[in-house]
Amino acid sequence: MKGLLGVHRDGALTEELRLTDDALAGRRVPARLAPDAVASLVCGFCSTGCGLDVHLQGGRAVNVAPAAGYPVNGGHACPKGWAALAPLAAPDRLTHPLVRRGGKLVPCDWPEAMRVLADGLGAVQRRHGAEAAAFLSTGQICTEEMALLGAVAKLGLGMVHGDGNTRQCMATAATAYKETFGFDAPPFTYADLEQSDVIVLWGSNLCVAHPILWQRICQNRHVPEIVVVDPRATETAAAASWHVRPRPKADLALAYGLAHVLIARGWIDRAYVDAHVAGFDAYAAHVAAFPPERVAHDTGVPVEELERLAARLHAGQRVSHWWTMGVNQSHQGVRTAQAITALALLTGNLGRPGTGANSITGQCNAMGSRLFSNTTNLFGGRDFADAAHRARVADVLGVDAGRIPTHAGWSYDRILDGVLTGAVRALWVIGTNPFHSWINRRALADVRARLDFLVVQDMYGSTETAREADLVLPAAGWGEKDGTFINSERRIGLVQKVARAPGVALPDLAIVQLVARAMGVDAMFERWRDPESIFGLLRALSAGQPCDFTGVTGYAMLAEHGGVQWPYPAGAPAPPVTERRLFEDGRFFTPDGRARLVTAEPAPLPEAPAPRYPLLLLTGRGSASDWHTRTRTGKAPVLARLGATDAYVEVNPADARARAIRPDERVKVVSRRAEVIARAVVTERVRPGEVFMPMHDAATNLLTVAAFDPHSRQPAYKASAVQLQRLEGWER
Repeated sequence: MKGLLGVHRDGALTEELRLTDDALAGRRVPARLAPDAVASLVCGFCSTGCGLDVHLQGGRAVNVAPAAGYPVNGGHACPKGWAALAPLAAPDRLTHPLVRRGGKLVPCDWPEAMRVLADGLGAVQRRHGAEAAAFLSTGQICTEEMALLGAVAKLGLGMVHGDGNTRQCMATAATAYKETFGFDAPPFTYADLEQSDVIVLWGSNLCVAHPILWQRICQNRHVPEIVVVDPRATETAAAASWHVRPRPKADLALAYGLAHVLIARGWIDRAYVDAHVAGFDAYAAHVAAFPPERVAHDTGVPVEELERLAARLHAGQRVSHWWTMGVNQSHQGVRTAQAITALALLTGNLGRPGTGANSITGQCNAMGSRLFSNTTNLFGGRDFADAAHRARVADVLGVDAGRIPTHAGWSYDRILDGVLTGAVRALWVIGTNPFHSWINRRALADVRARLDFLVVQDMYGSTETAREADLVLPAAGWGEKDGTFINSERRIGLVQKVARAPGVALPDLAIVQLVARAMGVDAMFERWRDPESIFGLLRALSAGQPCDFTGVTGYAMLAEHGGVQWPYPAGAPAPPVTERRLFEDGRFFTPDGRARLVTAEPAPLPEAPAPRYPLLLLTGRGSASDWHTRTRTGKAPVLARLGATDAYVEVNPADARARAIRPDERVKVVSRRAEVIARAVVTERVRPGEVFMPMHDAATNLLTVAAFDPHSRQPAYKASAVQLQRLEGWER
């Protein structure tokens, strides 16, 4: 035991492992906080990155409230934020490692767990090569943990292939920004929501998905015109000034049609385009093939509405475009995001207050994953294929550059395909639940059958993925560890430990340290001692990059200033300005400093409605109280009461009448892959020919078609062909 715990010089890991359930480990306040302190943390749910104050009483975390002075939320919180502590006290928290014996998962201690892991991973890598083991991570752990995981897995263990579940929420935006701006650089600050006079929300149900950002729109004193582009009549569409309803996945053609009108009528900022944008002539020639009549036919948006929207984009002085999963989760999401960005570039709506082409990502630390998980790119947004980049990272970390892979490795979907082909034989899954959340998830059963070894690291042993594992490692959750998150507006915020994890559960960082020790590579990571020392390494890795934050001196600075947006290089004025946007000088991160205009011909739906499957299934967020697979929000009774807990399907009254379906009746939803039972919600929120199911229910992704954007490899969850019938009326 003593040898295994030698990873932490300061004995912190030894202290954690001494904890037991009967010592109320999950309730005690860390010694560095006063027994009745108020600790400030960034919320661990969505990418908004709200500040929360956790109140301690007698050394126990007893209450949470929105932080009044935090620049993101200013004293507001959504239901998830108010209930942030509830998931930590759930009765099904993992308190000990679990190992599979005789077909059952049974408790064990950490030394045995590490022996099982070393034997399982080691056997696979010895027999099939280092690349036969891969990892799938998450956007919900601290940046420091992501970075250590990516370093240990790729530099230490030779796992070339690793990806995160951020592939499911933000890969499209990251890919689009890289090609257009030269770096994955969201240009905005949330203050832009309060400074625009026209706000266009593309495929974004902001009221439900990011309520605090909707609150900031409501604080806009310019009384902006709010345009929602969405096939479904969402809560946001109902509250907006104007709802534009294209057919599902027709937004690329719509954006091209708008560009056509803007150019044809001279409604562009030609001086800005000439000075700051490359590829205008080719772009203009491309969109010339999208006159209003064609676009109306392809999208279902009338010519008059298209022209009216183009006129509004022209007349607005401060126009901002925002998108979320309705754009990102598409078979042509990258080109759609770039077409939206083109509208901002053509009209000069970038780099000024109230403007921008702005992607709001999904998870609390998706931006941290984009920069420092060492998966799709090398640390700090660098390129694995660039020898100079590899040398720089090796120098900062003090490792042999030859240990750094020369390519990024496979994306999430290709890793799973690799399991099916036998190229990947062992999988390490951290803080994500693919057996619920992955597209066409029925295929995961085949994935599991072909794996020699599956290790899952999570807060709960009750997830669909943990129940399939050979080994389950108990992880600490938000509020039980220290570190940082980076939100959608590039703000680095602080997470603090206000409670101890239950039993012998450990922070993900400590678990990865144990894995490094068990696999015999811990000597490479002696400098990665604790969260703040790792933060120092990340600062050094950011130097000279667009995301440079070498001016952030440490955690104390983040706490003092309510987080800091990158870039904030050494020598920048102090204290940092609360809200900052990119590209104010019109210079981008491309070799010539110009933004790129990129085009493509719109592609047909991967699975269009057909006679046997005549309806198009849309998916999305169910309510503001729901989060992903409900692994955490499902533990909070108040959140469970605010949202539906059963599977339901929204169906238009005309489609319901045609099938003799009554409200609240149980119906069968059938796709080419599966059939599920759901409760019918008869509503005009969906149009005839379309139905909607929330993504949170495990049944939904039995139905979805496994289609992906070819550039980002992000799954296209939003459109699959289905049939809907009363239970007694269906015949196969």
